[in-house]
Amino acid sequence: MGIITSYTKKSKPAASLRIIAGSESGEGQQEHRTGGLLLAEPKVKTQRPPLFKVVLINDDYTPMDFVVFILKDIFRRTHEEAVSIMMEVHSKGEGVCGVFTRDVAETKAELVITLARRHEYPLQCRVEKE
Repeated sequence: MGIITSYTKKSKPAASLRIIAGSESGEGQQEHRTGGLLLAEPKVKTQRPPLFKVVLINDDYTPMDFVVFILKDIFRRTHEEAVSIMMEVHSKGEGVCGVFTRDVAETKAELVITLARRHEYPLQCRVEKE
């Protein structure tokens, strides 16, 4: 003889998520409702990181061809862009090579100086906030 049992699965209330809009205290907050517990989380806004310019500084010893090489190799400029920036550095005393996030700008500036020293040139560059 078999035993017959009935099984009913009790379902838990599903967590619901809704945006509270227009209320003074809950503007831009998300509300999580789990059973009888209500949790409000503030809306998190992400911001873009600040940008920094890498600026080449003119000197009397570094050849123009080397500056063009640096601009093409490190900053991925076309030949025409590299020549234009090189002429700006030559005529104005400095020129912007590119605008990047801080880590990228500092890395590229270090690469410029390392490569210039390896070729025994006094080329300098700096990183400044845009």
